[in-house]
Parts: sequence; structure tokens; C-alpha cells
Amino acid sequence: MASAPSGSRPLLVLATGNAGKLRELRPLLAGIPFEIRTLADYPSFVMPEETGTTYEANALIKARAVAGHTRALALGDDSGIEVAALGGAPGVHSARFGGPSLDDRGRVRHLLRQIEHVPEAERGARFVCVIALVRPDGTETLVEGACDGVLTREPRGTEGFGYDPIFFYPPFGRTFGEVPDDRKATVSHRGRAVAAARAALIVRA
Repeated sequence: MASAPSGSRPLLVLATGNAGKLRELRPLLAGIPFEIRTLADYPSFVMPEETGTTYEANALIKARAVAGHTRALALGDDSGIEVAALGGAPGVHSARFGGPSLDDRGRVRHLLRQIEHVPEAERGARFVCVIALVRPDGTETLVEGACDGVLTREPRGTEGFGYDPIFFYPPFGRTFGEVPDDRKATVSHRGRAVAAARAALIVRA
């Protein structure tokens, strides 16, 4: 499917089917000089398997596939939570941690079980997000954002998605599950990565 016709805004296709990510990405990208589309606009597209061993590799897998299919600029992201007590795991495997049968709540419970005996002082964690921008001509840009916090012992709050309810951010005194998306976006890994991506998009628009 071709990009926007001459004279209109160029297209930016978000290379994710994750509803939580889409909910966060749309307001973060507000005001950029692109028409934003999602994979719902391309029902014949099938997202390739994320076989990379790094956030960068997986973000590029998604963005390259979408750019090739749509012939438009694509934005792919990969993110994860890195737990100090687990040597940085689950990291790039965060979305599949504990096995493919688990949902977000199941993965949160699985992670908490892995660190149930870890003392408070050693429950540090960080969220990491890498965004890949891939253009139809093959030009690629990678940007990254990160946010440090501490893991709670029980989920708190109903905002956000994924591991947000157990990620306590000390400057807020709350978990990411206890703050609205717009406040979280000012400090989150995805908010910081998108801010860097916005700068790249505006410069190259």
C-alpha cells in the first residue's frame, strides 16, 4: 500500500498491535507533521516473529516489515523491564516471561514469585524502550529511553499495562499503575524514547 499522495502529510505507521502501547504512543506523537496510521489500517499485514536478542533488533524487525509492506515510514518499538536481582532479566523477553500462556497479570505474578525473598534494598529495576524509525528508502534511526524504579511486593493501581502496577517510581511516590498516562509519559521509558523520536521525525519531515 503506497504512502500518502503528493501534497498531503506523509504517513507514519505504528508497527505494533499492542493496545496499551498504541494508547500511549498516540498522544506522545500528537502534533507531528505526519498522518498516523496503525496496523488496523493494513488488515492483510502479518507481524513477523520477534526473534531478536536485543531491543534494537526486535524494534527493527517490526519497523522494517511494516515499512516494506506499507511503503511508508514505520515506527517500531521494543521494551522490557530489567530486574537487578535477576541479572537484568527478563529484559528483551519481558512480553513472554513465564511462557506464552500468561497474560499481563500472570507475568506480573510470575515475576513477583521470582523475587519474593529479595529484600527491599535489592529490588531495583529499570524500564527500557528502543524505538526504530524505518523509511521506505531504507534509512533507519534508533533512539532509546529508560526509567529507574523499584519493584513492589504486590500490584498497585489499575492504570497503564504490563509491569506498571509493580514498578514504583520514587519521585512520584507511586507505581506507574497508580498514575495517569499523561503524567507517566513525562518520565517513562517510552515517553523519553518518543521524545527523541519526535525530534528525529521533525528534523527529517
